[in-house]
Amino acid sequence: MSVRKKLLAPSAIAALVGGALLIFLAIAGPTVWGQAADTTDVSSRLLGASAAHPFGTDELGRDIFARVLVATRLTLLLTLGATAIALVGGIVFGLVASILPKYPRRWFTGLLDILLAFPWLLMVLFFTVIWGATATGAMLAIGFAGIPSFARLVYNLASSISGRDYVRAARVVGVGPVGILLRHVLPNIANPFFVNAAATASVTLLSFAGLSFLGLGVQAPAYDWGRMLQEGILRIYVNPLAAVGPGIAIVLAGLVFTLLSEAVAGGRGAGFRAVAARAVGGVAISSRRREPVPTATGGDGDVVAEITDLRIAFPTADGGTIERVRGVDLRVRAGEIVGIVGESGSGKSLTAMALAGLLGDDARITTSAHRFDDIDMTRPLTAADRSRLGVELGMIFQDPLTSLNPALTIGRQLTEVPEVHMGMKPAEARARAADALGAVGIADAAARLKQYPHEFSGGMRQRAMIGMALTGRPKLIVADEPTTALDVTVQRQVMGVLHRAQEETGAAIVFISHDIALVSAFCDRVIVMKDGRMVESLAADRIRDDAQHPYTKALIACLPDMTSDRTRPLPVIPPELVPEALDEATPQTDPQDAREGALEKEVPV
Repeated sequence: MSVRKKLLAPSAIAALVGGALLIFLAIAGPTVWGQAADTTDVSSRLLGASAAHPFGTDELGRDIFARVLVATRLTLLLTLGATAIALVGGIVFGLVASILPKYPRRWFTGLLDILLAFPWLLMVLFFTVIWGATATGAMLAIGFAGIPSFARLVYNLASSISGRDYVRAARVVGVGPVGILLRHVLPNIANPFFVNAAATASVTLLSFAGLSFLGLGVQAPAYDWGRMLQEGILRIYVNPLAAVGPGIAIVLAGLVFTLLSEAVAGGRGAGFRAVAARAVGGVAISSRRREPVPTATGGDGDVVAEITDLRIAFPTADGGTIERVRGVDLRVRAGEIVGIVGESGSGKSLTAMALAGLLGDDARITTSAHRFDDIDMTRPLTAADRSRLGVELGMIFQDPLTSLNPALTIGRQLTEVPEVHMGMKPAEARARAADALGAVGIADAAARLKQYPHEFSGGMRQRAMIGMALTGRPKLIVADEPTTALDVTVQRQVMGVLHRAQEETGAAIVFISHDIALVSAFCDRVIVMKDGRMVESLAADRIRDDAQHPYTKALIACLPDMTSDRTRPLPVIPPELVPEALDEATPQTDPQDAREGALEKEVPV
């Protein structure tokens, strides 16, 4: 459903009409009905409902209907003020908590949990006692009492976004924490945040009415709907509309806010685009480079990237660590296509992420040497180093739906590297982005740059990811299972695009996959990993002939071909073939001939 159709939905139309009516009453109410609301007439006091006075009159003869309309301004101002306090406080505290280090973050979120454990109304009454029973005090009380819930919402949403692949890629090209929060996190949490904000405004309106009804909110001579409800309830048996009238106004205004939240939820695309446009126009990621990015000099031979004795561990809940990658050595030469194959959990993606410097702070990495071209990755990276990495290191993540920022257009994401790190002007950057999309086989590339990721199919999104890796001057492209969840036809197309990109750029590629047949057909060299270790490294065209390790042979044996006996079950890899705890002294290419008999085991699929 298009945004236009969503805006024409009955609930959206009702929300827009109701919102426009409330705004009109808030602006024009005191001017149009102010005299009738404030003029006293003792001879007309306590009249019932009539054509002249739809809700009757009060003790001083003032028209209650006019007073309800005039009270719209103060009621809405207090409601929106309290909501704004809760929103701003929630955003600030939630985002700060999401970027804090581990232990301060735990203390911070623990404090939020404690505050959320208290009943909300008790917190409001507590703050009301502090600031006094006034309209301003009630606004501050309700606003501050709403901060913990919004802070928890923002923290949860920001934490889920911060782990996405496009955020990790932004970090490696030099985007700082503030830039990530403003450009990538806020636009992507805008929709659920706006929905909750509109719904909270309805609750805030009812809360103000309750405080004023109890005498803790607006004080005479000022009045809002809650105070008018308090005055009308005293003579409800004489003139019911004196109390029902303000109650109707409260219910209708709360309904408008609820409909607005539904309209925001239904018009998701519009909310995303609006926030994304503000983020793109108003936030600078880093200082733009106007001088050419320096080319690499030096280095050992034609080695593009290498990492030696890589070990990766993660902390556990009991305070210990668990090691997932154990002493891996990986060297990639210029123009070489290296495939890494292995089962899930073998450590192949962790190895590639460590090679690219994309692992998070929770990963404990130790290595003897780690460099990309002539950049020493073991030392703190300078701004110039990060700029070079953004240009010379391309990354193709496993799931393009989570790797592309849904709040930004394809063009905005593909022009980031040319503009920020290559010093190109916007027009030049868009031309380069269009060329990149054209190079990966996307027709009408210039028009496609204006579209969002959800407007692309799965295969086209993966092509766009490959195109993004080509917008710089890549010396190394890390492709982390780029064909996962794609059908075989689209897989073939994506592999063809990746192969053409490698031929045109001369970049080296680290290709990760579960499919040993696909890896051996595409790569020059194949590395087999098991339980965090590199068990074998083979030339791709000789993998069937030179494979020595039982695990490699098991992977090959599990692949059916046209000569496979269909009357027999497919072989599977026995779990006891290579135990998880291998002897540290065992060579990574140890053939372990004694275990080859395990390949003869066949288990029905």
